[in-house]
Amino acid sequence: MDDFLKKFFPHVYRRKQHHLRETDYCKYDNQLLTLFTSSLYLAGLVATFGASHVTRSKGRRVSIIVGGLSFLLGAILNAGAENLAMLIIGRILLGVGVGFSNQSVPLYLSEMAPARVRGGTNNLFQLTTCLGIFVANVINYFTNKLHPWGWRLSLGLAIIPALLMSIGGYFLPETPNSLVEQGRLQEGRRVLEKIRGTQNVQAEFDDMVEASEIARAVKHPFRNLLKRKNRPQLIMGTCIPAFQQLTGNNSFLFYAPVIFQSLGMGNDASLYSAIMTGAVITFGALVSMFTVDRVGRRFLFMEGGTQMVICHVIISILLALKFGKGEKIPTGYGVGIVLLICIFTAAYGWSWGPLSWLVCSEIFPMETRSAGQSIVVCVNLFFTAVIAQSFLALLCHLKYGIFLLFGGLVCFMSVVIYFFLPETKNVPIEEMRFEWARHWYWKRIVNNQMDEDDESEKRKMSKAAGP
Repeated sequence: MDDFLKKFFPHVYRRKQHHLRETDYCKYDNQLLTLFTSSLYLAGLVATFGASHVTRSKGRRVSIIVGGLSFLLGAILNAGAENLAMLIIGRILLGVGVGFSNQSVPLYLSEMAPARVRGGTNNLFQLTTCLGIFVANVINYFTNKLHPWGWRLSLGLAIIPALLMSIGGYFLPETPNSLVEQGRLQEGRRVLEKIRGTQNVQAEFDDMVEASEIARAVKHPFRNLLKRKNRPQLIMGTCIPAFQQLTGNNSFLFYAPVIFQSLGMGNDASLYSAIMTGAVITFGALVSMFTVDRVGRRFLFMEGGTQMVICHVIISILLALKFGKGEKIPTGYGVGIVLLICIFTAAYGWSWGPLSWLVCSEIFPMETRSAGQSIVVCVNLFFTAVIAQSFLALLCHLKYGIFLLFGGLVCFMSVVIYFFLPETKNVPIEEMRFEWARHWYWKRIVNNQMDEDDESEKRKMSKAAGP
């Protein structure tokens, strides 16, 4: 929004006006502007470690409420911002909310859902995120016409979902896994029976109790993550969230209006195009919800990756031919690029977008689940911040080559998924460790650790028995 740029980033506004009718890769390359975007993710990165302790000791529900309250304070401060410092402090508070909610919500959904529908249920997290992006783009489209305070209304409306999250979190039941982990066994059993709709939950409850006994014995969950038996989860839980950001999709979402303005489409056309991409990614999330528990996680990862690589290559070719020459891009090329971005966004919407959160929330055992999710959120937000801070500069210097770079990265990450991620469809969350023990590669690492643990236990028993 021009009023927002004039107040907080006047240098960017002047550069934009100077190149108003030109396509220019470097029009929006400003580190203060990108710092405003990435400050949220850097704050979330730090906050997730505190969120891990709260999530493990106080429960998923408390962490959700803390996240909602932080969102509320950040939205109020941003709406009333009078200088760049207020704006960034508000953005940091929003980042704390992101750290807590990304830590707790995926775990909450995975632990509450039965195995047969866990994928679709967990994808509600991505679906609501996509709906939020779509609604935000619609709001920006209309508030952009309200001068000079439209940007305040746009930022201030974030108060509504923040209130819903804070108040709604108060009425949520705690997950049975968390209650059992805290030693509240009877309450955990009651919640489990209620959400499953039957009293025949003994087997699942026994798995939770067994997992909780192991979890309570672990005093340092982050240190426990480094053990050999947890190495597959740690490696994949680090790679997958990093890969999610390196697909290039969030670059489109962060700067969709910027990209379309750089294509010479004007303010209204750019926001309209951003609304369109928001609708497409929401559609993709819906597709994932209804298919992930049928076709599996690996299939969607591979299909989505293939579709994204093709789109990256074609977009780079079109930009190389017609973009960045100081002239308005031909309408046909502009429409083609927008359509390709939508096809790319749909693929991301049913693959790397939701599945990164789903898979990472279900692969860690209970004793390291909150710590593992912290690593996932930390890595995700770190790479989100890196991409947010560097994308416009990369676009300026690499030009169309940036899409070839992202295409190569998507190709690499698809190969990693194919060879190193076991299928987790329909596997009970507390039995996931057996999938790693059966995997063609990870079984050598996991089973060797199990053998060492068994040998150590035998030695302890032998010493206890005496000569």
